[in-house]
Amino acid sequence: MRYLSLEWIDALNLAVAASDAMRRAAADQNIGVTQVVTGTPDGDVSYHLVVADGVARFGAGPADSEDVRMEQDWDTAVGIALGTTNLEAALFDGRLRFSGDPEKLMASRDVFAALNAIFDDVRTRTTYE
Repeated sequence: MRYLSLEWIDALNLAVAASDAMRRAAADQNIGVTQVVTGTPDGDVSYHLVVADGVARFGAGPADSEDVRMEQDWDTAVGIALGTTNLEAALFDGRLRFSGDPEKLMASRDVFAALNAIFDDVRTRTTYE
């Protein structure tokens, strides 16, 4: 499946829903995160992670209740996904733009650790072209 395609987003949603680690991390967290990637092969793409009431879901489009938004171009997103672009460096030089509540993001570290393990698994079935 191609990175950022609807198939990829659906695969992540299924993996998020099936993850015991995500369920544990989501138990006492509430956050909505929107990711926007510009210039993909399919145009601009947005997707979200919403954690509320002990449930995490991943889907297409912006989060209904958005606490954090991240925006980047296709090359930056692919580089971060593959580990060839440093996240902090991309933030520092403006290739990754962040807006929203940084404290809420930091308070949700366990959620993002669980999500990272899910991304690692889905990455093995993903193409980046």
